[in-house]
Amino acid sequence: MTMIFESVETDTGERILVTAERLFRQIGYNKTTVADIARELRMSPANVYRFFDSKKSIHAAVARSLMGGVEVAAQAIAARSGPAASRLRELISTVHHMNSERYVGDAKLHEMVALAMEENWDVCVAHMQLITETVGRVIADGVMSGEFEAPDVPLAAMCTCTAMMRFFHPQMIAQCLEKPGPTLEQMTDFVLAGLARRDNP
Repeated sequence: MTMIFESVETDTGERILVTAERLFRQIGYNKTTVADIARELRMSPANVYRFFDSKKSIHAAVARSLMGGVEVAAQAIAARSGPAASRLRELISTVHHMNSERYVGDAKLHEMVALAMEENWDVCVAHMQLITETVGRVIADGVMSGEFEAPDVPLAAMCTCTAMMRFFHPQMIAQCLEKPGPTLEQMTDFVLAGLARRDNP
């Protein structure tokens, strides 16, 4: 009986998040109220508050879910076999394109992400840390195979993510769309060249 109850509770929480994300996309985060979410689900606002203590906590959970999708895709690439350089290139491209598609092309969702960075910074920090660690896994594989030369793998991962910030950070992607600068491919080539093994003469 307890397991059934927990399953129902989990399902209700997920339905709230799915509905909230849809409304955030349709009418915007600022215009969406907890009452709107409850109305769509045919429940009372009080019932929504049983699962999330505020609109801000719903917002944080939606942002966490969206970021989680990017993390899962990045981790799947990192876990594959094959040359580290190819996997790192694919990982960088995937993070960029997923963030572009999810946030930049959708003005209302972009507004939500901007607010997430202001109101729920811990969620964003955790996401950036996990992406950096995932990049580090691939770099470590490259060091082990002899493809890369990186005496300090965590530092190399941080430098890689910092170099790619223009292509990773949703707000920077949007702001730099029309500004001059290297392409994603050019910047990735630069990063890989910096990681490449240098054989002693």
